[in-house]
Amino acid sequence: MEKLALRYEGKAKKVYTTDQSDYLWVAYKDDATALNGKKKGTIHDKGEINNQLSALFFAEIEKAGILTHYVRLLSDRDMLVRSLEMIPLEVVVRNVVTGSLGKRLAVPEGFVLSQPVVELYYKDDELGDPMVNETHIAAMGWASAEDTKEIQASGLKINKILQNILAKAGIELIDFKLEFGIADGKVYLGDEISPDTCRYWDIETREKLDKDRFRQDLGRLEEAYQEVFRRVKEVLTPAKNESSQNV
Repeated sequence: MEKLALRYEGKAKKVYTTDQSDYLWVAYKDDATALNGKKKGTIHDKGEINNQLSALFFAEIEKAGILTHYVRLLSDRDMLVRSLEMIPLEVVVRNVVTGSLGKRLAVPEGFVLSQPVVELYYKDDELGDPMVNETHIAAMGWASAEDTKEIQASGLKINKILQNILAKAGIELIDFKLEFGIADGKVYLGDEISPDTCRYWDIETREKLDKDRFRQDLGRLEEAYQEVFRRVKEVLTPAKNESSQNV
């Protein structure tokens, strides 16, 4: 697989074309942004952690029958993915109130929802990624009614998958955002699943282990990302970890 021209550079990743037109080379960056790009910084080794953690999660999601764009790791920081025509929506699934939901509803942070809440946002940085509903999506032609239902249903299914994994790692999944795309007429999960796109709290201490530490200037950024990756890796690759320790 040969990396060719830079196709797109986003806040957290660089995407390159390859010598195979159906596949892209994704390089994860250490850059950190928040508040719609108004706050910028660097989290050391974030790119490597997000790349490898996303790969672990994608593999588990594939086992559950949900298509993802993930093909394989190319290095600690690089991933080969299927090229998708991205749906311009973010699917946000919330289990616990925090962030914008608490502000909108005047509900205190940490309130546990009686059931997961699914929200849809139109991806546009200049507009601040506004929340939209199914009628907005249909009227604007951003996605078909069938695909809109599918990405919401997949979000709820992925929520259960991630909750089960993270609970074993002593981590509570507070909320997360997903992005989907189309290839060959099928819906695929794209983007990443990491402390950049999810909120994780330690189950016992309620310590935040995600990008909120950057947003809120809480410190220990690198340590939080490393802690999540270490715990999840131990849950998902226990036999490999044990064998390496015995060497």
